[in-house]
Amino acid sequence: MIKNRFMFLFMGLALSMSTFALTAHSAGDAAIGKEKYDQLCATCHGATGVGDGVAAAALDPKPKNLCESKKTDAELKTTVSKGGSAVGLSATMPAWGGILSDAEIDGVIAHIKSNLCKK
Repeated sequence: MIKNRFMFLFMGLALSMSTFALTAHSAGDAAIGKEKYDQLCATCHGATGVGDGVAAAALDPKPKNLCESKKTDAELKTTVSKGGSAVGLSATMPAWGGILSDAEIDGVIAHIKSNLCKK
């Protein structure tokens, strides 16, 4: 009985810690993210994230409309960090992981979700 209570307590603690980690991950600084988005992403994805940036006309396939994405924050982070070809998308999506820190990538995701694609 005590063993069961201990296991239940341990599972509850593990679940709350994983929930905290997911929440912390998605809590990027949207202000820093906007700055980085404007510098590195808007050329292709456009100022509003719908895939209509100035370079979009020359790209095949066209950049994704970020506001239609069903990806989780973790999936978006992998795409931004490792590039499109690493996740089965277009190789024209560059890998920004060598240029942006994890915090900056989190900020870009926060900017997309909280400013560009509010629901």
